[in-house]
Amino acid sequence: MNDMDVRGVMAAMGAAAKAASAELAFASGDAKRAALEAAADAVDAAIPEIVAANARDMEFGRGKGLSGAMLDRLMLDEGRIGGIAAGLRAVAGQDDPVGAVIAEWDMPSGLHIRRVRTPIGVIGVIYESRPNVTADAGALCLKSGNAVILRGGSESFHSSAAIHACMVEGLRAAGLPEAAIQLVPTRDRAAVGEMLTMTDHIDVIVPRGGKGLVGRVQAEARVPVFAHLEGICHVYVDGAADLEKARAVVLNAKTRRTGICGSAETLLVDRAFLDRHEAIVRDLLDAGVEVRGDAELQRIDGVAAAQEDDFGREFLDMIIAAKVVDGVDGAIAHIREYGSNHTDAILTEDDAVADRFFQRLDSAILMRNASTQFADGGEFGMGAEIGIATGKLHARGPVGAEQLTSFKYLVTGDGTVRG
Repeated sequence: MNDMDVRGVMAAMGAAAKAASAELAFASGDAKRAALEAAADAVDAAIPEIVAANARDMEFGRGKGLSGAMLDRLMLDEGRIGGIAAGLRAVAGQDDPVGAVIAEWDMPSGLHIRRVRTPIGVIGVIYESRPNVTADAGALCLKSGNAVILRGGSESFHSSAAIHACMVEGLRAAGLPEAAIQLVPTRDRAAVGEMLTMTDHIDVIVPRGGKGLVGRVQAEARVPVFAHLEGICHVYVDGAADLEKARAVVLNAKTRRTGICGSAETLLVDRAFLDRHEAIVRDLLDAGVEVRGDAELQRIDGVAAAQEDDFGREFLDMIIAAKVVDGVDGAIAHIREYGSNHTDAILTEDDAVADRFFQRLDSAILMRNASTQFADGGEFGMGAEIGIATGKLHARGPVGAEQLTSFKYLVTGDGTVRG
């Protein structure tokens, strides 16, 4: 496509999404549930086609020189595709947020006021590598009564298209407008630029990807943005931590899947824990993690020297930065300086220390004695997520169907006039 073609295609998609959103705003919960259940059935039936499409994307990704962690984010096998279908069914089974009464009250004037959830309208989702976002974002937007325009990464082009076809099949089966879930049909980066300026058609943009993508979206967007910044996740091992819990949590937080935003990127060790810390570091080294530590941690054989820019860096790989800090206040100071307000964890048996960590940090997700890999909408009971919002307005943390709604006031009187 040339620039003119892209502009025309995106304008047509925007108009179709706007029209679809008007219809979805009053679609029944049963219709939306049926669409998602039919889409899940279609995903199950299309496993061979999705695997074949993903193989083409994996070949493309290897040719681009993607890292092992990024290829892992891209890869779909039968188990992961089954997980996509299960996620669709989980979202289908949730209560419909649209029309839910958030609060209601009566005024002395005689007015009865209700604040109720309402769809935002049209959501634009721009994402990299992970083709499952096609289903997650499509499902959550549909559940919340929003139309969505999806722009997947160039690496996941074929996988996303195969999954999107299943979503459309679900819409068709339920009698809902097929334009409710649209996928940008080109790898051309000009499509992203168009989405960022489509103020007449798109109500909010959700970027899901690396720092480069999010930075571009925040710099260029004229449409409001739900920011999903880097996942620079810290795990702080307090002096009052239980060693065996700490060993299990740190290893899982780093190694379960290194390419996701909830992967731990920095290990902070309380100086009061130094007599027990070596087992934790040794577990990481034995698992093949490159540990880049400060001078004190370099005393452990195999620990490399950390550079200043290793702290505050999202590796998305089998690498972790590590540092000794002076108690919880030292950890808090470090996280405030280097964190991204995504997810940070404390490992401690001391309630007062945990409370201090929770009170004095403002990350979207704070955890105690649990792996940062739980920073996921599915693990929070949302069925899926459209991303982890790290901003402070509207949505924070995992963005599920409820977070994709706004609200309106419904005011009822009885011939009531204002004096």
